[in-house]
Amino acid sequence: MEAKPNGQNVLCRAGEHAVTLEHMGRFRQLVWEMGEKHRRDGLPWRFIDDPYQVYVSEAMLQQTQVSRVLKHWPRFLAAFPTVDALASASVSDVLEEWQGLGYNRRALALKRAADECSAKHGGCMPDTYEELLALPGIGPATAAGIMAFAYQKPGIYIETNVRSVFIHHFFPDSEKVTDSQLRPLVECACDGDYPREWYYALLDYGAALKAQGINPNRRSTSYTRQSSFEGSHRQKRSFVLQQVLAQPGVGFEALLASINEFERKAGRDNLLECELMALVEELVSEGFFEREGDGFVSR
Repeated sequence: MEAKPNGQNVLCRAGEHAVTLEHMGRFRQLVWEMGEKHRRDGLPWRFIDDPYQVYVSEAMLQQTQVSRVLKHWPRFLAAFPTVDALASASVSDVLEEWQGLGYNRRALALKRAADECSAKHGGCMPDTYEELLALPGIGPATAAGIMAFAYQKPGIYIETNVRSVFIHHFFPDSEKVTDSQLRPLVECACDGDYPREWYYALLDYGAALKAQGINPNRRSTSYTRQSSFEGSHRQKRSFVLQQVLAQPGVGFEALLASINEFERKAGRDNLLECELMALVEELVSEGFFEREGDGFVSR
């Protein structure tokens, strides 16, 4: 790491180190070269300027393997080809199409964002970072990703692979690197003319590092090891949701019987009534389904 804290060519800082124009120039050149070398041309959501389609891809790619998204992205868009189509769909239909991707909250976030875009933005995704960020479920990374990939507008886009590249090069010996340390680097490294291609290069380079067994993201404060799905609270939530989607109006006793049969087959103890009730109330409060008479239905 070069350190010239008083030099006129200092561009930004990485922790205690000053990053010079020369250093950043070499870094950019390396990213372009490695991005070209490891370019993933088979990703269908690349080089499209439809912000809705980009948003769907960004939502799906969070915490989900690319290979799985490749199967679900075209299918989801075939079912809901536009913002208005998604907004007019039922929650149950959206959740049905989402099955297999996990983390169902992302599907609800997509639906709620589409509802707002349809009601307030004429069925279009906003074209400013601030308006995107104001939509339900869209955070800084997703908003910056939509701006870069759909609108060719530079911004601070930090996700797992991007984070890995910057930690690998600017914090090679550091632990617990924060995104606040990375933001000035990501911002000044971004190519203002070709942000879409720049971030594609970073994503592909970061994916290549991981494929080589190099995972600097583990030294980020944002890194959390994903817990096992088998037997987890997430699995129980998913099971209950699938039962409600498959059997609209299913009652509490039937849910209790089916989930306990599932648990016993897996060699686990039965759920108590109070445990299932807490889980059901959790799903109802989040909007996955609602009570209707003595049963539960997803709208």
